Amino acid sequence: MHTEIAIVARAGRSPRVIASGGLAVRQTGIDTVHLISTAATPLGGDTIHMRVVVEAGASLHVETVAATLALPARHRIDSTMTWTIEVADNARLFLNPQPTVVAAGADHRTVTSVAAAATSTVIVAEHAQLGRLEETPDNASRARWRGSLRLDVGDAPILRHQLALGGPDSSGHRAVSSVLRYPDERPGDVSPHAYAARLELPRPAGVVGATLTSGLASSARAARLLCDELDLAPTAV
Repeated sequence: MHTEIAIVARAGRSPRVIASGGLAVRQTGIDTVHLISTAATPLGGDTIHMRVVVEAGASLHVETVAATLALPARHRIDSTMTWTIEVADNARLFLNPQPTVVAAGADHRTVTSVAAAATSTVIVAEHAQLGRLEETPDNASRARWRGSLRLDVGDAPILRHQLALGGPDSSGHRAVSSVLRYPDERPGDVSPHAYAARLELPRPAGVVGATLTSGLASSARAARLLCDELDLAPTAV
């Protein structure tokens, strides 16, 4: 199944939505929408493409009503979800979906690309967890998740990041939570007791600061708590 979603936010108007496939979009506030599953997706072979445009001066909050469950199909195990995001001048985006849970035997990939104007505000969160582990001699039934994230501000590339759970390049943990913030002038920080860090991203000429905060743990809830501990810390004086 191929699912295609487009959400366009304009100042002073309700978001405009086009949806087809296994997801629907419901407006739940003046500038807030929630994604709702209308079919079992993503299954092996499924693709989901989300396009989010926040026009100049507009504000948009995007959330989901429940976790996303990635499942293998009989003949394919791979599925992909892509987010293509544009945030214009003086616009604000807050994207915070519930966790993606990848079931045993499934291989799910998320690709998020953000193009932001220098005067925009962007908060993009991602949470993922591997499901129950079913070991086989060749690890064929292990769940796998890969996430890639990129941020461009104007013409400047700010972030190119990738993380894997469950595969040969895995971090060794079963869950991850991350938050990208722009602008954010805080310096980097590292948890003294867990696998969590706030990274201060490169700052090209004419671009203010940004951060990427990530936490790795055994569950999505634990990873999110680790991430929030650093991400929600007050701005350093």
